[in-house]
Amino acid sequence: MTDAMITELALQALTIAAKMAAPVLLTALAVGFTVSLFQSVTQIQEATLAFVPKAAAVGAALLISGNWMLHEMVTYTTQLFEKLPQLLS
Repeated sequence: MTDAMITELALQALTIAAKMAAPVLLTALAVGFTVSLFQSVTQIQEATLAFVPKAAAVGAALLISGNWMLHEMVTYTTQLFEKLPQLLS
């Protein structure tokens, strides 16, 4: 296993991790910003008001993008197992 192979594996792992986290994190960011903007405009400073919409939106994002996430992870794992003999030799 060469340094280039290790770097390539690390890059692929980080890329797939970022792709898996992006839908959930971007949804939470957008809903959190919208709720914060609403709270600052209406001067309602209730902590639970930010949690419930964010939790619902993240759940919806997982439902919508879950199939794609599963497909990406299966593809990545399959490619990794196919490369395993080449990596070990």
